[in-house]
Amino acid sequence: MSSDDKLPLDLLDKTTVRKRARMVAIGGLMVALAFGAIIGFFGGRWGGIIAFLIVSLPVILLAMSEARRTVWLEGTSVFVRAFGTRKVDLATADALDLLVTDLRGARTVGLFVRGGKKAINVALSMYAGTGGRELGIYQLRRLADALAARGDTPGLVFSELLVAQLRAEARGLAAADRPLYRLGSLAPAGRMAQKLHPDAVSKFVTSLD
Repeated sequence: MSSDDKLPLDLLDKTTVRKRARMVAIGGLMVALAFGAIIGFFGGRWGGIIAFLIVSLPVILLAMSEARRTVWLEGTSVFVRAFGTRKVDLATADALDLLVTDLRGARTVGLFVRGGKKAINVALSMYAGTGGRELGIYQLRRLADALAARGDTPGLVFSELLVAQLRAEARGLAAADRPLYRLGSLAPAGRMAQKLHPDAVSKFVTSLD
């Protein structure tokens, strides 16, 4: 496979993604029904229906978007497609951040890239307890190479982080001892999504063997 070939970057398989999206839709519909029933009790039937639609439609659209979402790398550019397609070139991205999301007991560590008024979050790993899922060796290697090609400090820091993750996997370290897990654990609990401060990421990467 050449460096310009389309390389999938989806952390979860399509079956799991669709199952998660379905659960989001069901949960949203239940909340919308409850809210609509309360409004309908006080405001009448049409008030309840309107309230149900206002609450349920955004959730359904979100679930549909997540079910269709796919991420891939071509050359140094990351693409994400749901209802439309967005593209951010890692070589010229305006900002690189490490985004940690904490949802239903699963903590996801992602590379959040912004460029040209567009933003894409590439999930690198997802952990629950002491186990989880991580992007494959080739995906991490290609991302590390694309980030290193920037030649600036943020690109080199993130590239070295991914290389350290690959080394930890090659050494057979448990998930809890790998850099992405350890770095994700630095984020305070109780927040659904948060960016780690760049200085904290740099300091952590510098401390790695």
